[in-house]
Amino acid sequence: MVTKIQKWGNSLAVRIPKALAEEAGLERGKPVDVRCVNGELRIRKRGRKRYDLDEMLASVPDDYDEGEWDTGPPVGNELWW
Repeated sequence: MVTKIQKWGNSLAVRIPKALAEEAGLERGKPVDVRCVNGELRIRKRGRKRYDLDEMLASVPDDYDEGEWDTGPPVGNELWW
């Protein structure tokens, strides 16, 4: 499939035909990785980052205090016991 490189602001852009985007599983607004490998431009959809509980807990500062916190006054028909 042949397409043209076009100017988009100060950048260059390549339009991806709908059929090719669908085949690759690309969707509007979804993040992709763009890399140049041995002179080839490669676009790959990004999967969701998988979080590891141990990594997340390790990022909590040692001085973290999980004490009470105030969410503010009730709004609407909320009940506060």
